[in-house]
Amino acid sequence: MELQQVLQQLHITRLNEMQQTVLNRYDGTKDFILHSPTGTGKTLAFTLLIGKHTVKTEIPTTQVLVLVPTRELALQIEQVVRKVHAGMKVTCVYGGNNSKVERNKLREAPVIIIGTPGRVSYHMQRGHIGADSIHTLVLDEFDKSLEFGFHGQMVAIIEQLNNLQHRLLTSATTMAEIPVFTGIREHVVVDFSADQPSAPQLEIKKIIAPAQYKLKALFNLLCMNANKKTIIFCNHRDAVDHISLLLEERSVIHDLFHGGLEQSDRELALLKFRNNSNRILITTDLAARGLDIPEVECIIHYQLPYKEDAFIHRNGRTARMQAKGEVFVILKPEEEYPYVAADSKILELAEHYPLPEHAPFATLYITGGKKDKINKVDIVGFLLNLPNMQKDDIGLIEVKEKESFVAVKRELALSISKAATNQKIKGKKVKVGRT
Repeated sequence: MELQQVLQQLHITRLNEMQQTVLNRYDGTKDFILHSPTGTGKTLAFTLLIGKHTVKTEIPTTQVLVLVPTRELALQIEQVVRKVHAGMKVTCVYGGNNSKVERNKLREAPVIIIGTPGRVSYHMQRGHIGADSIHTLVLDEFDKSLEFGFHGQMVAIIEQLNNLQHRLLTSATTMAEIPVFTGIREHVVVDFSADQPSAPQLEIKKIIAPAQYKLKALFNLLCMNANKKTIIFCNHRDAVDHISLLLEERSVIHDLFHGGLEQSDRELALLKFRNNSNRILITTDLAARGLDIPEVECIIHYQLPYKEDAFIHRNGRTARMQAKGEVFVILKPEEEYPYVAADSKILELAEHYPLPEHAPFATLYITGGKKDKINKVDIVGFLLNLPNMQKDDIGLIEVKEKESFVAVKRELALSISKAATNQKIKGKKVKVGRT
């Protein structure tokens, strides 16, 4: 597909500076390393590069392997790759997905496989992935993969790729040394990690609270921020669950995101955060980078990370591309962190605030998706044919393989689900309900 067609397909007018530099600097005879902050479009950059090496073959063969640290990132990359390389078979494999379904998809070799190290290793060990035909390897968010403990699995995978010709490595930060096992030798580096135009304008504020009052301080802070889109970061899943219980008791709408949740629940939490059905997301560092999360107005560190780079990546979720954002750090009186400026403003919270308003939208599911040839236009038309529906009542729509999700005005969600259930979209009778 020509570049202009790709841009039209992705609804963008031109490549950004980093992406254009990648295309200009890429040399297919050398390995390639890209450093660029989260949210700057690395996925599109390397997706365009792998297209330079894929070829049509009479017998289907796997030519490209993309390794990523998280399931969510794998799914996001899959969406971009499918749009850029329409017509090529692309398969995504990751932990938590049905391995038998994946095995069936791998029977006829996909041209491009995107996956997490553990699941790719699983399929390789069982002969479901043909390693000999893979000539291009992408290690996306490579530093995060090492941080998540995938070193051994990546070593085992790369050792089986005997015919690699092209290695592409991406990360949000520069690395002092590239591990030998990657096999990267002579290479080109494009480094946008210190790109000043992308540097966020952040105001960091401290809230000082004894351990027994930290939850109360957090709750008051959420109420003070009222309707701002907020991510709360914790170091541990238990803390995420503990905060969620508090908000549930106060009837404050929110979602949580961590590795202990089912994949479907994690995906739905992010979807609802994107479509404004929910303004508060409580998470671990799993959501600090590499995910399709829109810009947010506030970051709250309920627990601070042990390393400064994790703090930076968390804060990168707000104030992208020179927007302004607020970062709040909740500290016990005796706590100090070298990466939190000692002269940061201390915020004094009032004793009581009104509860935050509910998010304006609610998310409905529809039991029909891409496999039923249903698209966003079909869903809009379907909803507008219901009694008293207006275009402004409909928010973001996301169509998956077997189901779809649509944001609607919260006060209309119940009546819409009742009126729409057992109606037909493209001849298929569907059920509609609240998520």
